[in-house]
Amino acid sequence: MQGLILRLREVLLAGHMLPYKLIYFNMRGRAELSRYILAYAQIPFKDQRVEWKDWPFVKSSFPLEQLPVLEMEGCLLNQSLAIARFLAKEAGLAGKDRLEEAQADALVDSLNDFTLCIPWREEDQKLKKEKIDKLFDCHAPKLLSFLEKHLEDRDWLVGDAVTWADLYWHVCFTTFTVLRPGFARHHQGLCTLINRVESIPQLARWIQNRPVSEF
Repeated sequence: MQGLILRLREVLLAGHMLPYKLIYFNMRGRAELSRYILAYAQIPFKDQRVEWKDWPFVKSSFPLEQLPVLEMEGCLLNQSLAIARFLAKEAGLAGKDRLEEAQADALVDSLNDFTLCIPWREEDQKLKKEKIDKLFDCHAPKLLSFLEKHLEDRDWLVGDAVTWADLYWHVCFTTFTVLRPGFARHHQGLCTLINRVESIPQLARWIQNRPVSEF
């Protein structure tokens, strides 16, 4: 799989083609997992970022008037996890067999469920803080225990190799840490996994060079 990816990249670079255009706002948000996967696989892509001031004028051209959207071969694919799952399979990050794929899916969905509970659009700042505190005090411990159960004493969350679930844990960890610094400090294995993901050279380069944003 990796050999095919490398050959694809060489052909595309030689022909000055980019197979994918990933369209999202100028932030990490719901596109960052797909960016991680593309960076990991070293697949060239156009990281097109839409500024908030321009969004009202262009949103009608996207499925369900939402982002992110992956453009490929004249097709627009929407839904962030559908995009990431497709790319994970392309990059060999979905799992080695059907069981591993299902386990990785379950971990990604569990992380995503927690992310969706964050009151991003709550305008009352006091109420927003109360909701975030409750989320991290009551629900984060269950999520962390669930992740630790899968990790056990292995290097990766699923099987013996990195999957998109490990990458999504890093994406979520980065965001959760902004909201609650040190939220996972008592889970050494999960913190070590963060360092392990960051030690992957192509991901380290992406993290170092990506545009800076709070979320």
